[in-house]
Amino acid sequence: MADDDSLADRVDTGMVGPIARRYFVSNGFDGALTGVGVTVGAYLSGISDGLTVVSLGLAAAVGLTTSGVWSVWEIERAEMRAEIQETEDAMLADLSGTRVEREKMSNQVVNALMSGLGPLLGLVVPLLPFLLEDTVLSLLQATLASVAMAVGVLFTFGAYMASISRQKWYIAGIRMGLAGIVVAVINVFLPG
Repeated sequence: MADDDSLADRVDTGMVGPIARRYFVSNGFDGALTGVGVTVGAYLSGISDGLTVVSLGLAAAVGLTTSGVWSVWEIERAEMRAEIQETEDAMLADLSGTRVEREKMSNQVVNALMSGLGPLLGLVVPLLPFLLEDTVLSLLQATLASVAMAVGVLFTFGAYMASISRQKWYIAGIRMGLAGIVVAVINVFLPG
């Protein structure tokens, strides 16, 4: 086994952080924009209570979260197997059960979880104002607050990514947040 570990020490096992971060932000972006579409669409279609909007949003969150976890699990599984096979061919060694295989499997798990967590967060946060509908907020106020929260989530994603790449955080935040406003406006002008 010590021989496997020394062999594994020479193999690049990749980085979990940047890939997981990309999946989280990309799918969180999708979740927040879906949240805007669901909430504005629900209001414009005449849904009369906030809990129905929350139910619709949670159904969308289940779909996006499942999609995020499942698709990335399968993508990373295929990539991991291809990388291990390529490394095994180059090293003329079986890496089954080694630290290399365990680390790649760990990367797969983390990436899939982050891919699912992004849209869940991006979609659930904008639904929160609808829990206050009919007690503190009107349906219109809850919808506007929801869009504002989604834009805030998008702004945060943009600012976070800018901080990593040493860009101006507020410019990147505004660029990302603008997408939420664009989706809300497009929904207002859709027929129906």
